[in-house]
Amino acid sequence: MPLSPLACGRLGMAGDWHECALGDVIELKRGYDLPQQERRPGAVPIVSSSGVTDYHAEAMATGPGVVTGRYGTLGQVFYIEQGFWPLNTTLYVRNFKGNDPRFISYFMRSLDFLAYSDKAAVPGVNRNHLHQARVVVPTDVGEQRAIAHILGTLDDKIELSRQMNETLEAMARTLFKSWFVDIDPVRAKAEGRDPGLPKPIADLFPDRLVDSDLGEIPEWWEVGKLGDVAEHPRRSEQPDTIEPDVPYIALEHMPKRCIALSDWGVAEGLESNKFGFKKGEILFGKLRPYFHKVGVAPCDGVCSTDIVVVAPQEPHWFAFVLGLISSDEFVEFTNAGSTGTKMPRTSWADMARYELVKPPSPIAKAFTDLMRPSVERIIAGIHESRSLALVRDALLPKLISGELRVRDAERIAAGVAA
Repeated sequence: MPLSPLACGRLGMAGDWHECALGDVIELKRGYDLPQQERRPGAVPIVSSSGVTDYHAEAMATGPGVVTGRYGTLGQVFYIEQGFWPLNTTLYVRNFKGNDPRFISYFMRSLDFLAYSDKAAVPGVNRNHLHQARVVVPTDVGEQRAIAHILGTLDDKIELSRQMNETLEAMARTLFKSWFVDIDPVRAKAEGRDPGLPKPIADLFPDRLVDSDLGEIPEWWEVGKLGDVAEHPRRSEQPDTIEPDVPYIALEHMPKRCIALSDWGVAEGLESNKFGFKKGEILFGKLRPYFHKVGVAPCDGVCSTDIVVVAPQEPHWFAFVLGLISSDEFVEFTNAGSTGTKMPRTSWADMARYELVKPPSPIAKAFTDLMRPSVERIIAGIHESRSLALVRDALLPKLISGELRVRDAERIAAGVAA
């Protein structure tokens, strides 16, 4: 048994649940310093208070492990399957005391870390104070594993969807680079090689390159600017006209280097003007553009004015525009030309001037036709994962507290994860 009845007082509830100090359940330990100059290439996750932020050649803790923030970002809990390096801004579980590690990762999410933090400008958690927290836990490891399995099934499905979205996006980036940066189909045809495309698509590409102001480009293609194929829909929304339950995307909701925009809030309480956007339009973070925040809107809504809404002038330009403005080269262009030293920002006027090699419309349409199903699958996966997360977050406190029994939760989880 992971917990002795001598260590914990029995509660009058169904099953073997006990109240005790957190330190009787697990032992937390502070992480370790690892300066950037001492990191070596490897596959060991480096875990900070905000999650996996880098990789190293050596592990300081064996997996599976559970890590939470000790300093700075508080309240997030991370479950790590393999060996890892917890940074000194974290606390990690050094001893699970016989309890199930994945259950502990969910159990710790139910703790109120702020109740054990100091009042400094950058809050921190005292490990000794946290060890004294009074908690209620199931002492049967079988019960713990059953709870972890239910919640883990939902998390695993969310993670599988994230990985699928990542794969779809990588494939789209690869094809964009092949067609419009390296111009592989044209070079193959010029050299008498098979371009490796279906004949109707291969026939759209010429078989020779010509000189231009941007160097060699395919015959029949043109030198142009982003403003020739895309536009900035100006839909200024007043806060008093926005419904409170309308999806709202702020700059902090947008992921880095990922078009799958899966996080947003609601418009309730907004106090300043916002931009309206439509599902499928492209959002570009114009404040500190070097953060590379570009995503496809997964729904209709409103966004911060620190975000530029971009739409293709014609539907067939969608995938080309998305591939272009999510590229490293375009982000570097916006950052180099942005104004402001401490808080650089770009604008649609600057973005629209970006020079590009413009393919004929039939090629742009063929690319969009190929990419549209992937983008729609990414958006569908986002909504599915949000629904699963809502169910998980509703089940977690009820399972952890013993209010909801495993057999009842299993039926709920099976229905949404099918």
